[in-house]
Amino acid sequence: MVVLQLQQPNYGISQGPSLQRRRQRALRTVCLQTQALPSRTQRIMESISVSGEVGGAGGAYSYSALKRLDQLWSSICSAQTVYQEPRKVVSSVPGLFKHSAVDDKAVETFDVLVCGGTLGIFIATALSSKGLRVGVVERNILKGREQEWNISRKELLELVEAGILVEDDIKQVTAAKFNPNRCGFEGKGEIWVEDILNLGVSPVKLIEVVKRRFTSLGGVIFEGYSVSNICIYEDAAVLQLAEGNILSTRLLIDAMGNFSPVVKQMRGGRKPDGVCLVVGSCARGFTNNSTSDVIYSSSSVKKVGESEVQYFWEAFPAGSGPVDRTTYMFTYVDPQPKCPKLEDLLEDYWDMMPEYQGVSLEDLQILRVVFGIFPTYRDSPLPAAFDRILQFGDASGIQSPVSFGGFGSLTRHLERLSTGIYEAITGNFLDSYNLSLLNPYMPNLSAAWLFQRAMSAKQQYDVSPDFISELLYVNFQSMQRLGDPVLRPFLQDVIQFGPLVKTLGLVMLSKPQILPSIFKQVGVPVLLDWSGHFVMLGYYTFLSTFIDPAIRPLINAFPAKMKYKWKRYLEAWKYGAGLDYKQ
Repeated sequence: MVVLQLQQPNYGISQGPSLQRRRQRALRTVCLQTQALPSRTQRIMESISVSGEVGGAGGAYSYSALKRLDQLWSSICSAQTVYQEPRKVVSSVPGLFKHSAVDDKAVETFDVLVCGGTLGIFIATALSSKGLRVGVVERNILKGREQEWNISRKELLELVEAGILVEDDIKQVTAAKFNPNRCGFEGKGEIWVEDILNLGVSPVKLIEVVKRRFTSLGGVIFEGYSVSNICIYEDAAVLQLAEGNILSTRLLIDAMGNFSPVVKQMRGGRKPDGVCLVVGSCARGFTNNSTSDVIYSSSSVKKVGESEVQYFWEAFPAGSGPVDRTTYMFTYVDPQPKCPKLEDLLEDYWDMMPEYQGVSLEDLQILRVVFGIFPTYRDSPLPAAFDRILQFGDASGIQSPVSFGGFGSLTRHLERLSTGIYEAITGNFLDSYNLSLLNPYMPNLSAAWLFQRAMSAKQQYDVSPDFISELLYVNFQSMQRLGDPVLRPFLQDVIQFGPLVKTLGLVMLSKPQILPSIFKQVGVPVLLDWSGHFVMLGYYTFLSTFIDPAIRPLINAFPAKMKYKWKRYLEAWKYGAGLDYKQ
């Protein structure tokens, strides 16, 4: 807040109460007028026509939605360890539901209920295609956002393998294609790749296609309904909706995202270990619009308020027109007091984006402004804490800590999860232990924590401001020298033991002088923790490569429960080592 100091000459005459009151009123008026001046972000966002908000991260574009999210972000950044006392949503009730008083009321019964439709509709459709009766509960209208998801064709084909799409659907839902794709770091050099995150998929079209398939398979959608509470009986999970409806299910899948009320209860409202802040826009007026940026750093560490941040960029053509382009600016931070708000980042975005893209802001028509916060926890994926409830998608924490979207990780795990969930239901393995086998410890995901920590700026006076860009460039340059089998999985958030060892070895040989700065930037405790996950990554690679082939032929002879468990163990080894990824 700016305060103007009003000064008047004093001629030795004392000022009476009325004059003092007038001066105080004048000061208050000036302060209020100064406060009322809208920011550039507010002026831009309020000049854009915004349609109704949809579910999922990035589904809201209005200035009021930005202020609401900034308010939530401020509460997360508070000094308290617990940023929000969680409401008790889930409770366990002894006995059988069929013998309870509630069972006398009108209750719809399902094999599976999915809470949260934006990503939940995918697992719901996969399970429906296996013959289960599935319902989806979505608090909004179930439709995709306007802003595209960028993904590789390989990942879309995984939806075909899971029985959610047919190949002809891929062409229908793809709004844009672009090649080549750049990784660049502040004038140090650029690395170009092909067919990496080079498709812009329309969530509106994709979810509409999947929604039609889901309902054609007998799936039921409850749109405009909110979760009130969940009671876990010995024979069912019973969902009470805020609108009064009661639904019972053998298994409830929580797909309500990063801020799921069930997850808040499970984590006790604990602050996340790290957060990715994202702002950006889709704008019209770009003439050079055929390539994309997977990651680009155009500046060294920057001070925003009292915090240090390292900005990164992502950009790609939009499907709405040949001169339309989406640009994201993102940064990784620890949620601490005085962290910058999203509106602060947007103010920097308007300053920096034109230079980054070689355009003038005045020559662009801003179609929409996008923003989001993506919390991550080191203890992820999240094991089941209750019988008959399983977290899915962003709620499970299965996305990479350096990613700011769960769609790519969803496609990667969808077939594994849909098969495992189906076997858990048909075998009645719905206790928390057996459900936790579907969200197991994955050392490659835990190992990715080091990268988020290394990309998070800190106030280190003996570390160069361009250290993060230098470190990333050295790593990417080493991976490029080692070839596609090393570089391509990493660009799609898949860490594998062999490529990681080769990359680290080449970095240490080619740039040994960077090692002391890594220790200062990341910290010894984090490196020690990471070393344990690195060892487990090698161990899981060994298990999946050599032990899996010896055990797999024997599994069908095991008793049903043992068979279920061993199939989950083999999947954990394979996916936890990143060996599910194929070029």
